[in-house]
Amino acid sequence: MKLKLDDEHGRLAALGRYDILDTAVEEEFEQIVQLVQQVFGMPMAAVTLVDADRQWFKARRGLGVAETPRSMAFCHHTIAAADGLAVEDAANDPRFADSPLVVGDPNIRSYLGAPLRTPDGYQVGALCIIGNESRRFSITDREILRRFSDVVVSQMELRQMASTDSLTGLLTRRAFDQAMFDALARRGNSAVLLIDIDHFKQINDRLGHAVGDEVLRAVTATIEAAGPFGAVGRVGGEEFGVLLPDGDDAPAIAEAVRQAVAAMAVPGQPALSVTVSIGLSIAGAGETTECWMKRADDALYAAKRGGRDRVCAG
Repeated sequence: MKLKLDDEHGRLAALGRYDILDTAVEEEFEQIVQLVQQVFGMPMAAVTLVDADRQWFKARRGLGVAETPRSMAFCHHTIAAADGLAVEDAANDPRFADSPLVVGDPNIRSYLGAPLRTPDGYQVGALCIIGNESRRFSITDREILRRFSDVVVSQMELRQMASTDSLTGLLTRRAFDQAMFDALARRGNSAVLLIDIDHFKQINDRLGHAVGDEVLRAVTATIEAAGPFGAVGRVGGEEFGVLLPDGDDAPAIAEAVRQAVAAMAVPGQPALSVTVSIGLSIAGAGETTECWMKRADDALYAAKRGGRDRVCAG
């Protein structure tokens, strides 16, 4: 693997492929940071991702802010070095002595950072430990932290792979939940549709799972053809989620999807008729993704109780 330190455009593209900036807290990264903090006995530790003009903390302990300007970030220097960065006493280091992070909160004195290096050679962020007192870091310290940084990158790779459903190519439930979280953070008029294939178990039992898979792929193609949408995910076995940026259009779009599925043909099964039930919910001010999804789920079950092949709002 060739290390690519001088390709900023490629580095930012590599970071963007992980789709991880500004995402919610994830326990896997929190556990790594907590373990690193305990192993080194440092008051602060973080997984940072270095964007074009800021560093953003995916996980942090002992730090009160979620991001800082890139210009003052120690991790900006870490990603520019093949072997990371060790600072014994920031107050006496001309690169950092006047930094607001040194002369003010969190009063950094010692720092050790290992770059988060992608499999294609881009350094997109850092795993770092930070102290309020000067400290000399050994070669062993640097190697231990580097190995932990490899674990972080492995988790990022797993996270990326886990975001796509293998059968349909849609977002997984976890990735779709994240899309809903992001939509709530934007405080827009978003809506979510929950779409369930009617009597899908009977299709599997009567015609076999291979036909069931064809139905899932056909419904996926039909939903995507009705877009574009903010996000589309497979959120359950035969259940799909659709995120709409504009809730005002949601009832008409939901009905159009319902009609399109009822009219579609399943490859190799010309006599098979497929319908869907749809629950619709528009995001409420200040609510969580869980509450938003529950209202859509309640609406979906109302559609099922009402006879299926229909749209209900909740």
